[in-house]
Amino acid sequence: MSAFVHPDDIRSRFSAALSAMYRAEVPQYGDLLTLVADINASVLKADAAGADRLAASGELARLSEERHGAIRVGTADELATIARAFAVMGMAPVSYYNLAPAGVPVHSTAFRPVDPAALARNPFRVFCSLLRLELIEDEALRAEAAQTLARRDIFTPDARALIETAEREGGLDADQADRFVAELLETFRWHAEATVSAATYERLVAAHRLIADVVSFKGPHINHLTPRTLDIDAAQVAMPARGIAPKETIEGPPARACPILLRQTSFKALQEAITFPGADGPTAGAHTARFGEIEQRGCALTPAGRALYDQALATRDFSALPDDWDALRRGELAWFRYRPTPEGLASRAETADLDALIALGRVVAEPITYEDFLPVSAAGIFQSNLGAEARQTAYAVDPARADFETALGRPVQDEMALYRAEQDASIAATLKALGLATTA
Repeated sequence: MSAFVHPDDIRSRFSAALSAMYRAEVPQYGDLLTLVADINASVLKADAAGADRLAASGELARLSEERHGAIRVGTADELATIARAFAVMGMAPVSYYNLAPAGVPVHSTAFRPVDPAALARNPFRVFCSLLRLELIEDEALRAEAAQTLARRDIFTPDARALIETAEREGGLDADQADRFVAELLETFRWHAEATVSAATYERLVAAHRLIADVVSFKGPHINHLTPRTLDIDAAQVAMPARGIAPKETIEGPPARACPILLRQTSFKALQEAITFPGADGPTAGAHTARFGEIEQRGCALTPAGRALYDQALATRDFSALPDDWDALRRGELAWFRYRPTPEGLASRAETADLDALIALGRVVAEPITYEDFLPVSAAGIFQSNLGAEARQTAYAVDPARADFETALGRPVQDEMALYRAEQDASIAATLKALGLATTA
C-alpha cells in the first residue's frame, strides 16, 4: 500500500484550495489578503525585535498561511459527517458555543488541530454552526425547512467514500488525498440556485436571515474566510482606501499593548444574484450572506483571566485586567509556553523556580496564542452581516450542549484543558532540558 499523506498535509492542501476557490468567488477576499500582507510586512519591518520573537515562537512561519473559515449546516447528519471529514485532516471539535441568546439560532463548535506541532504546521480552523430548527416558531415553516434539508446531500458520493476509506484504512494515499480535497471542496462551493421557491425563501428570511441562508441552498457555502493580521486597527483604517467597506466596530477586546484573545472585523456582506425554482421556470432574486473578515489573535487567558475579561466586557472597564505580560503570567491570568534559552542550556541551573530562571535569563515565557473563538464576537459578526432586522430577534433558551454533541457524534474538547496541557508540557520539557526535576 502507498504511504499515507499526513493529515497536516491534507489540511494544508485543503486550506489552500479553499482559499483559491473563495478568492475566485469573492474577489474582494483577494483585496483583503493583499491588505493584510501589506500591513503585516509593515509591522514586522517597524518592529524587528517583535519579528524575532514571532520567529522564535513559531508564529511567524504560520502567519501568511493562517486562515479560519465558517460554515452553517442544517442537520445532525451533516454535522456528524463534516466532523468525520475534518478528522481526516487532523481537526477536532473544540468548545461549544451557544449563539441563540445573542439572537442567532445556531449552536457551534470550532474544528481545528489540537496538537501544538500540528497548529504550528497549519492552524486552519473552521467555525461550524448547526441550525436549531426548534427555534423556528412557525410549525408549518419548521416542517417545510426540515423536509427541504432532508432532501439534500451536501457531500458528493466520492467524498463520502473517501471519508470511509480513511476511517477503514487509517489514512489516504497521495492520489486519494488529492481526490478527497477536490471532492470535499464541492461541499463548500457557492451555488446560486436556490432549492426553495421565492415565497418560501421570503418566509424563511422573515423568521431569520440565517435560517434562509442554511435552508435555501444545496450546501453550506463557505460564508467567510479569515486571514490573520498583526494590527487590526490599521486594517480597519486602511480598508476604505482599498475600496472595502468595513463594519462599524472591531469585535472583541480593546487595543492593548499585550493583545489578548481575538479581535475581528469584516467587510459587509455581498448581495449575490440567485435564482428560485418556479412552476413557470426560474425567477431571479438576490441573497446576502457571504462577507470578508480579518482577525488579530492575542494570548489565551486562563479561567481566572477569562472571568476578569467577562467582567470587564460587562462593565466596559478593562482596567482590572493587567496589560503587562509578566503581570498576566505571575497572576496566572494567561497561558504561557516556556523554553530554555541558549544561556540556560549552557549553564548549570540550581533552582527549578521558573520566576527565578526567567529573572536569570535561563528561561523565556511566551504567551500561547488563542486558537479559539468568542461567542459574543461571533454573534456580532454574524448579526452585522445578516441585516439590521436580524438584530431584533432574541432567543431565551438554555445551552443545548448535550443535543449538539449527540448530533456531532462525539464530545467537543475543552479549550482550557488543551492550553493547560501545552503549558504543563512546556514546563516539564524546559526543566528536563535544564537537568532539573520535572515538577516545579
